[in-house]
Amino acid sequence: MNENHILELEEEKSELGKVEISPEVIEVIAGIAASEVDGVATMRGNFAAGVAEKLGRKNHGKGVKVELGEDGITVDVSVIITYGVAVPEVAKLIQTNIKQALQTMTAIEIQAVNVHVVGVQFESVELAEEE
Repeated sequence: MNENHILELEEEKSELGKVEISPEVIEVIAGIAASEVDGVATMRGNFAAGVAEKLGRKNHGKGVKVELGEDGITVDVSVIITYGVAVPEVAKLIQTNIKQALQTMTAIEIQAVNVHVVGVQFESVELAEEE
């Protein structure tokens, strides 16, 4: 999907004008919704997102890719889960939370929410970071 492409809400066109939603906004909404799920340790982003976070800039769209299709949008989410959780259950909760958040906030038709589990975070890593 082209980064500059804007999603237009057909049903929101009125005499007052139209509503356009940037894909970056959808990425942020999906990223926050995924992060809220218990069992998600962190979102997985690219190298540039990691550098930006180390410099103090929070990237809520990290680990989320949005594609526009004929039947709606497809959201791909890459997550690192907490060791010991049931992966299928956490993935299903991520899908449900993202779909509900996007439908509530944007009214855009969601074709699919694909969850990619790309890592596991162990408790010992969390304890080391706290000390």
